[in-house]
Amino acid sequence: MPAYVVITREKTLDPAKLEEYKQVAPATFEQHPVMMLASHGRREVVEGPAIEDILILEFTSYDEALAWYHSPEYQAVSDTRLQGADYRIIITEGLPVM
Repeated sequence: MPAYVVITREKTLDPAKLEEYKQVAPATFEQHPVMMLASHGRREVVEGPAIEDILILEFTSYDEALAWYHSPEYQAVSDTRLQGADYRIIITEGLPVM
């Protein structure tokens, strides 16, 4: 069953740190098959608090999504992300593929 990681940037703290993160984050997917479903495109929050950006990732399973998030590679660069902005990250199991 697929799983999805929804990442929203709530508030930028340090644009230079965000740029640094954008340079190193893609390498964290090398051992974790992922499909980018949405990446920094047009968006409109129609309910709830505003966000600055959104990214939606699809993994082959919930466990694979968790494995990527908790991987040493991702955790090593996540400090840079957190210095750059406040984020919300949600991992959710998808529906069975029909």
